[in-house]
Amino acid sequence: MALQLMKLALDATVTTTLNPSTTKYFYVTTEVTPAGETLTIDPTDFFDDAGVSVSELPELATDNSYYRVYINGVLQMQGITTYTPGETAVGSLTVSVPEGNESILLNTPIVLEVITYTPNTEAEINS
Repeated sequence: MALQLMKLALDATVTTTLNPSTTKYFYVTTEVTPAGETLTIDPTDFFDDAGVSVSELPELATDNSYYRVYINGVLQMQGITTYTPGETAVGSLTVSVPEGNESILLNTPIVLEVITYTPNTEAEINS
């Protein structure tokens, strides 16, 4: 008898759900940040949806989370921000205002949005 590849023949139903979780952090600038300068926001400078001060910025899970930054309600390009998770003195959000741009003005709202997905896959083998 000739050699054969032996394999299972199965009928299965696979269901994957992503389960997104969004957390928003808010900050209102306390001074002007001119073009060419960098604004650094510590975790304790942010407050959450309930108005409570934040103690640390969460880790971004590899391949299933990301962050977005809005300044005065406008989504910003990823290249001008740097996100570092952790507590104050470790964690922060920095916004580098490019040369030739307008300043970030006093009392400007900045929103940091962290989106994390918790995927779940279930497989059912049909007989």
